[in-house]
Parts: sequence; C-alpha cells; structure tokens
Amino acid sequence: MMADFLETTVDEFIFRVAADRLYSPDGVWVQELERNHVRLGLSDFFQQRNGDVAFAAVQPVGTALAIDDEIASIETIKVNLSIPSPLSGKVAAVNSILTTQPEKINQDPYGEGWLCEIEARAWDSESKHFLSPQEYFEKMKKDAEEEVKK
Repeated sequence: MMADFLETTVDEFIFRVAADRLYSPDGVWVQELERNHVRLGLSDFFQQRNGDVAFAAVQPVGTALAIDDEIASIETIKVNLSIPSPLSGKVAAVNSILTTQPEKINQDPYGEGWLCEIEARAWDSESKHFLSPQEYFEKMKKDAEEEVKK
C-alpha cells in the first residue's frame, strides 16, 4: 500500500510528507512496523535541503542507541551530516541497498531509501515527543518558506 502524502510547493520545489509515520523536528521519520519495532528514514524536505547523497553509513546491527546518539552519517555534495537517533533502542536491521546506492535516500526517501530498523526501548513514552504528519508538514512548510527568503 502506498502512503498518502501531504504536499506543498515552495518556490519551484515540491515537498512531500508521508502521512503514515511520525517525525522528529529535524526531519527523521519513524514508522512503527510492529510493537516496539520501528523503521527510520529521512524526510523528503531533509534530503532535498541537504543535496544529493554520495555516501551513507548506518550504525551496524546490534548497536545500542540513546536519544541523540549518531544513527547514521550522510555525505552529500553540499555537506557531511551526523543523523541523531530520535529514540533509544538497538539497531535491528540496516538498509543494505544504501551501501551501493545511497542515492535511494534522494530518490525514494519514504520507501527504498530508509536507513535502519530499531528495536525501541521505550516506544510508548518516546513516541509522544514526535510530531504528527500534519505538525511536521506545517513546520517543514514554514522552514522551506524561510529558506526561500534568504
């Protein structure tokens, strides 16, 4: 099933927010796959704002994470980024396609471009800190409009 999207155009850029997951304020999406097992990726706005991904390294399976620990490092043509984990837990799976095709993050940020899966330690309490798709959409739209003004 394809996700429904909230979509806006700012300047000549189209930004989409998948409506079937939650978001950290800085643009990491989190989708619960099953109880306490979540998939993480980068929002469309995040990947567009930071440029074409040339390299992506995700923490290996078994890595224990606290909130804000580095979950992945991404190199784009513009910038090198450390992606903070929005929740605590343990890395359960890594998207191996990113090893050879890191551009999937740009091409399909809500699908094939996911980063990893985490066994969440405290999903019920930590998930309350995420933004709903609508809340993230409003924040992203505001951020995008401010960037256009610069």
